[in-house]
Amino acid sequence: MRFIRTLVRFNAIGMLAAGAAMAQGYPEKSITMIAPFPAGGSVDLIARAVAQQMGDIWGQSVIVVNRPGAGGNIGAETVARAPPDGYTLLMGTTALASSPALYSKLAYDLTRDLAPVSLVVTMTNVLIVHPSLPARSVQELLALAKARPGMLNSASAGVGSSNHLALVLFNMMTGANITHVPYKGAAPAVADVMGGHVTMTFVPIAAAVPPVKAARLRALGVTGATRSAALPGVPTISEAGVAGYEATSWNALLAPGSTARELVLKIHSALAASLRAPRVREILVSSGAEAVGSSPDEFARFLREEMVKWAKVVKTAGIVPE
Repeated sequence: MRFIRTLVRFNAIGMLAAGAAMAQGYPEKSITMIAPFPAGGSVDLIARAVAQQMGDIWGQSVIVVNRPGAGGNIGAETVARAPPDGYTLLMGTTALASSPALYSKLAYDLTRDLAPVSLVVTMTNVLIVHPSLPARSVQELLALAKARPGMLNSASAGVGSSNHLALVLFNMMTGANITHVPYKGAAPAVADVMGGHVTMTFVPIAAAVPPVKAARLRALGVTGATRSAALPGVPTISEAGVAGYEATSWNALLAPGSTARELVLKIHSALAASLRAPRVREILVSSGAEAVGSSPDEFARFLREEMVKWAKVVKTAGIVPE
């Protein structure tokens, strides 16, 4: 028994030494950052802003690759199965926390196969509609929804995404019966609302600001507790008549599950520095995103709390994969 304990101790010391050595020379080549939703959406925008700054810090390219599908799970699985060498990272979203409750057979285990690096940003969504819809406020939208039960529909970035969960909460709190229409990302969801194919969507503010300012979409309310600096004239949904409504979303950086602690900390250091850069902060502010930069341990705790919270919503609402 003593021999086995000694062997385990030496193996642990060896792994720590190997992790330290790997971190010391990292990065020696370009890094891939997986964005699990299509180009043009808020996840893509934030991933590219952060990736460029981290690349400048390291002197190595950080290349953003879009891997959309299955509510972000295709991209998450790609990173979960990648070598734990720091050269494949994930820009995860709120959907990570709801997926374990939604999918009984995920191809990865969130707590085992992905290593938390940092919560990157938090964001509020905004409820947007096509300008032709005869509703200029949340209350008018609700009156329309109740006059036409099941006729209005709302696009999302996929089952379990922040836009979907925002709709679920809206329906639960108002008694509305607005139909969910899942897409592979926020960008195609917004495009179909602009095209008049879908009534509305709850979309991260980053993806909504340009078409709202161009009057191609109408913003009725933001989902946060306070108004957004990106759209200051738009009330919160709580202000607009759904008292207590609040649904925020987030983006976070993760690595493959068995990535060495020293390597995770080195990645975290570059991310934290990038979030302090004026260029990145300007992009985030204009996108309605708030920089966070939490430690790996803080983000791990936050992620566990989010999993519990959204599991309750999924169960209560009876959400199933579509």
